[in-house]
Amino acid sequence: MPNVVAAGPLAGITVLDLSTVGPAARCTHLLAGYGASVVKVGPVPTAGAEPIVPPFFSYSGHRGMRRALFDLKDALGKEAFLALAAGSDVVVESFRPGVMGRLGLGYDAVSARNPGIVYCSTSGYGQDGPHAQWAGHDLDYLAVGGYLAMSGPGKHEVPPLPGATIADAAAGGMQAALAITAALAGRAATGRGSYLDVSVADGVLWLMSLAIDEQLALGGDVQPGHDVLSGRYACYATYGTKDGKAVAVGAIEAKFFANLCEALGCGDLASLQYDDGAQPRLRDALTEAFGRRTRDECVEALAGADTCVAPVLELGEVVADPQFSVRGVVGIATHPEHGEVRQLAPLLAGMPRPEGSVSLPDLGQSDTEHLLKEAGVDGETVARWVAQGVVA
Repeated sequence: MPNVVAAGPLAGITVLDLSTVGPAARCTHLLAGYGASVVKVGPVPTAGAEPIVPPFFSYSGHRGMRRALFDLKDALGKEAFLALAAGSDVVVESFRPGVMGRLGLGYDAVSARNPGIVYCSTSGYGQDGPHAQWAGHDLDYLAVGGYLAMSGPGKHEVPPLPGATIADAAAGGMQAALAITAALAGRAATGRGSYLDVSVADGVLWLMSLAIDEQLALGGDVQPGHDVLSGRYACYATYGTKDGKAVAVGAIEAKFFANLCEALGCGDLASLQYDDGAQPRLRDALTEAFGRRTRDECVEALAGADTCVAPVLELGEVVADPQFSVRGVVGIATHPEHGEVRQLAPLLAGMPRPEGSVSLPDLGQSDTEHLLKEAGVDGETVARWVAQGVVA
């Protein structure tokens, strides 16, 4: 039976996910959080096959998902996959452009069996263009989309590594999930499925759209430090504190910056907020003021006083933060091998929250036989496919 957390707005939607990690896996993790029934599709165990196996805690331990194994290079294995796809709503794949087509399992083949299928291909650079076959990971897509260059120089005068896989999670995973849900809404009106070409690099351009649209509209040379959001002014920056920690200051509006300066004892500097010539003076004053206090002293005095100050929290502090505790973002799950583990609960708006502990699937087990029978394949055929090793 499916390992379902709770009903949600995508309840009744079945997703076949041929990915293991990366943007596509982020996408289906989101869809599962909204109640979709996700089936992780992998290869049958064969000599020399070494599929990527993420750590047991990754992607919330594949909470609410099932698993099916096919030999997609064998004609019968393809037939088995198509039988499952015929009764599904969504297929998500993340192979190099052209791979699924060469296997005979691209959009044309699947939609011939299931005209309502929403078929989503996620790739680094999209299905066409001179870079379509480039290998890459999160950092590469942030590089070509301008994100790293706009992050400014760090150690050794090169852009710093981001603290999260922003391209995979937002530019790729969230883009794919949004595109899929929009396509499902369209299908509800027309009855027709669709093909989605999700380029992670394109998604980075969307994340960078404020800066890129400025570059396109005004020309010039948009660089780090050219405006308030990229480090030009002291009112929008991070500052070190007495205890070696840091705070973030986002006092863009005049009233918030005035409140900050007043609370730090330098109220006479508030009028200089956007005076370019005064920025070194402002930075020195704020650096000195924050440096006299610990991070928590700064937060205690400033965070609730309309100053747009927040603590820079380490991950151990994040998971213990009282704000997040009240929001109930951490839940309990039971893993078949590792026992009870804490993990982020379904926390985005509209995701149903489970009550109590949820069970995580055993990824060493397969649901293929049950899924194929559920899809209408007779038991004798399924047994023959299993015996022939084209499904497992």
